Amino acid sequence: MSAFADIRVSHVDRPSSPPPPPRVADPITLTIFGATGDLTHRKLMPALFAMYCEGFMPGKFAIIGFARREYDDGSFRAYIANSVREYHRLEMDEQKLDQFCANLYYHRGDLKDEQAFASIQARLQDTDTFPRNHLFYLSVAPGFFESVIESISAAGLIQPPRGESWSRVVIEKPFGKDLESARLLNEVVRKRLDESQIFRIDHYLGKETVQNILSFRFANAIFEPLFRSDHIDQIEITASETVGMETGRGGYYDATGCLRDMVQNHLLQLLCLVAMEPPANLTADAIRNEKVKVLQSIVPLNAASLGSTVVRGQYTTGTVDGEQVPAYREEERIATDSMTESFVGLRLAIANWRWSGVPIYLRTGKRMAVRRTEIRVQFKSPPLELFQTVACVGDVCDLTHTQPNVLVFRIQPNEGISLQFAAKRPTLQLQVESVAMDFDYSETWERSLPGAYERLLLDAMRGDSTLFTRSDEVETAWGILEPILKQWSGNDRTPMNLYPAGSWGPPAAAGLFDGPGHWSDE
Repeated sequence: MSAFADIRVSHVDRPSSPPPPPRVADPITLTIFGATGDLTHRKLMPALFAMYCEGFMPGKFAIIGFARREYDDGSFRAYIANSVREYHRLEMDEQKLDQFCANLYYHRGDLKDEQAFASIQARLQDTDTFPRNHLFYLSVAPGFFESVIESISAAGLIQPPRGESWSRVVIEKPFGKDLESARLLNEVVRKRLDESQIFRIDHYLGKETVQNILSFRFANAIFEPLFRSDHIDQIEITASETVGMETGRGGYYDATGCLRDMVQNHLLQLLCLVAMEPPANLTADAIRNEKVKVLQSIVPLNAASLGSTVVRGQYTTGTVDGEQVPAYREEERIATDSMTESFVGLRLAIANWRWSGVPIYLRTGKRMAVRRTEIRVQFKSPPLELFQTVACVGDVCDLTHTQPNVLVFRIQPNEGISLQFAAKRPTLQLQVESVAMDFDYSETWERSLPGAYERLLLDAMRGDSTLFTRSDEVETAWGILEPILKQWSGNDRTPMNLYPAGSWGPPAAAGLFDGPGHWSDE
């Protein structure tokens, strides 16, 4: 049994009128390649509109969409206006939407056509409309990353770093599909761009709670000394999703899989933030240096250890949110004999003084019981059980073993931080019960949280690469997973563990724990 009383944490008094947001100083032309795609429709344009409404966009800006569909400026503006109405997070202001859309332009072209890049280069020479500072966003399939960068460079659209005007390129994940392809792509990109001009985006790093991990650890003297093996028993990172292969995503996902799609970037990034050493300062390089050190300290996986440290799975038919859903192999654009994993469980170890001996458990999957992303830092139990511990579910209570303290960073869907600890029950007996001291963003600040893409686009416009991954970081992360990718390719005998949709994954994932440990939901 387990249940927690709930203790809410209130914020300290703050000025009723916060200072105005710092507007991006430089006038900017943002060019989005793949401007009629799903990412632009659901995320990028609503994020840019929110930035405009909240006063972050520069006084002069232009957004030009590049795609193959037969739009012109007017029809593209109407298309984007509908996207914003559907996916915006702020109260809709039609007048501001009209003002925002007046800065939108469309350029029809094919990514494979060099003439299309020459024509957009000619159009961008109109500096009265299109400012000379250029941010290029590659919202395209990974196979086009190299050719698009080559084409915009050949068209003379990339300015040298630290010149009178600047050029930057935002690249969506996945950055490569394994270590070799990531190295090759890095080589191509660095031939055309300086590292300071490259912004490899991972939208998880734009989430408020993810950013708050650093401030929680390094701005609070009561917690930072506890983040080490002397006090921490284990760390568990979960990113569970209830969705499957909707919106035709099966073609991409079946060629990619859960390990590449989630573990290599999102989960390893979360691990870096919760395990890194304090940076010397808050500059991009100082923070990214410490993240790379964490990745370099992860104990290498090998063929002999994979059987006990990695579990892969694939969902079968089941019920999610009360709806019957098909098995992975029955989804649209999925091969009927597919051996692509929709679930991955991992046990990792970090070989440094801070974390030696602390197991790290990672878990992510599609069609799981709930949508939840969180980091659970579990502390060691007291050496003696001095008190009787009671656990209650509803009105039914029973004696149990001492429950460990747990610090939880909730990343989605309800962003916040909670701390579970023992408190004496209000009885005449000396008994304790686990309670939760809870901080919730939505209850502390009466405003909607900025979306991840808002923060990342703002940082790219300002040239702040702190929340973007560096080339050595990308390659080191791929290197960690390389033994798994090699074993799962070719004539692989690694079992594919099946789990019903709507569950917490395959039962075999529980075997990743040493001794009596278990996943937090079990």
